[in-house]
Amino acid sequence: MGISLTESAARHIASQLEGRGKGLGIRLGVTTSGCSGMAYVLEFVDEESPEDQVFEDHGVKLFIDPKSLVYLEGTELDFVREGLNEGLQFRNPNVTGECGCGESFTV
Repeated sequence: MGISLTESAARHIASQLEGRGKGLGIRLGVTTSGCSGMAYVLEFVDEESPEDQVFEDHGVKLFIDPKSLVYLEGTELDFVREGLNEGLQFRNPNVTGECGCGESFTV
């Protein structure tokens, strides 16, 4: 199943990488955090780790560590603008609940 990006998310990430001037892609992971238990973590990738699972969509590479992949399998990232707010949105089919502020989730 893997991890996927919408065209809008891929354009946004590619633009961020271009503005940064370097990077192979982004790493998506999860960490224990927040009131619901887990939170997403995003960071630029300058060097691939041997254990990384790599997914490419619309020309952008996503790097996922094996421990996070269990929680992220089937997730689609989208870049959304709502009023004055904009950002990446995670459509994760594994999520069973989210906190009220939307910062953390439960699987």
